[in-house]
Amino acid sequence: MKHINTLITAVTFIGAVSAAPAVYAVDEYNVSAGTTLAGEPVALRGHDTVALALGLGETDGHAKFTHVHDGVAYYFASEETKDIFASKPSAYLPQYGGFCAFGVAIGKKLDASPRFADIVDGKLYVFLNSVAFGKYQEDKAGTLAKAEQKWPAMHHVAVSKVNSR
Repeated sequence: MKHINTLITAVTFIGAVSAAPAVYAVDEYNVSAGTTLAGEPVALRGHDTVALALGLGETDGHAKFTHVHDGVAYYFASEETKDIFASKPSAYLPQYGGFCAFGVAIGKKLDASPRFADIVDGKLYVFLNSVAFGKYQEDKAGTLAKAEQKWPAMHHVAVSKVNSR
């Protein structure tokens, strides 16, 4: 009986520890599109981040071309864009964990749509909607400067906590 209790405790601990990256990812990255069959949250609503970062526009990704980075699943339109991402994820990841850049500038972690994206100095920024994107376009440099200033205090904080401030 003692061995069974030890085994149950060990399995419970392993399960809790292995689930931690997914829980962490929910607040560090904008993962509003569900999860993969393996349980990783999906970023960018399943769109190809390499296509966005290269200025090719909103391109649907496919589950068969999935790459997991930092506990988050990214879908790609092809094996080629998946491999490009896998070779250097930091070059293609959306800024602020994929949260709306204008939202970050005003101190909120808001969802973002790949439909509203901009590339500045080789960095990908995504936005909630046309209204947030329009506000950003009125003062791109100012918005990004505010977002850069606010992001460090928001980055490792739960979405619900950030947005209740």
